[in-house]
Amino acid sequence: MKTHYKPTAKGYFSGCGGMELGLSLAGVTLIQSLDLDKDAIECMRQNSHYFSHEVLHADIKDKTVLEQPPSDIIVGTYPCTKYSPIADIHGTRTGDDLFLHFFRHIAIGKPEMYVVENVPGMKKFKVVMEAMTKLPDYYINIFCPLNAALWLPQKRERLILIGTRRNFIISSPTEKRKKPTIKNIKEENPLVDMSEYVIKRLKGHYRDLPIIVDPEDSKAIAPTCVAHYSKDLSTRLIKDKASKYGVRPFSVREYARLQGFPDDFVFKNERSSYKLIGNAVPVSMGKWIGEEVVKYFNQRPR
Repeated sequence: MKTHYKPTAKGYFSGCGGMELGLSLAGVTLIQSLDLDKDAIECMRQNSHYFSHEVLHADIKDKTVLEQPPSDIIVGTYPCTKYSPIADIHGTRTGDDLFLHFFRHIAIGKPEMYVVENVPGMKKFKVVMEAMTKLPDYYINIFCPLNAALWLPQKRERLILIGTRRNFIISSPTEKRKKPTIKNIKEENPLVDMSEYVIKRLKGHYRDLPIIVDPEDSKAIAPTCVAHYSKDLSTRLIKDKASKYGVRPFSVREYARLQGFPDDFVFKNERSSYKLIGNAVPVSMGKWIGEEVVKYFNQRPR
């Protein structure tokens, strides 16, 4: 009788655990997650009903590879701000050495598989892409741009890179037939902050008007959930007849639903939660990766 192997994985730059949650829902066994953000680590620890593995508050720069437990898979969702177009505006689009530390863990740890998630703009960084795609003994599958709209009512394009020891074709995802709509994710009595600056943007006092999403439009999708929403709730709004102005910001729970987090996944009803959610990998995207990962480890003798 054929046994079902559950591969093990370690996550780096884990944030609040969107990727890890998706992987675990697909049958991957998590053994470690690591992040430098205290709020992110606290969030993962508050969700012990999903995460029973070790969650470390640490800097990858300070961790040697061999002091950590080995795993079948190493996952890196390192910060994307240096690779995104918005960085051009601020003069910070220069790359980041964090990818080298992830590269170090792959080169020394030599896992059976590694997974990278980032923004499509990472492809423009030749040094980064060379490091991630030219390691000896690894076959590479790249999906770019991969849009979260395949599963969720949110436009979110990402680069997914999967390196495997064995030549294996990762199947491209297909659009989910019955995926949630904006109306599905809308809360009836949300707690939201309708600050004065939100009203000012709505009235045209700023250069750009807000993006307004209509839940009554079954084809409507939200713009990308961004971490900056924690600082400015006026950039994307949802129509709501119960609101004084007919629109309002997305609630924390609505933002989490846009990223595929289940309702029993705990987020504090605080502005900082928007940052955690905006930085997360969509859970549905992580689950698709996990399903392909499990196929890989179960289609050959172990």
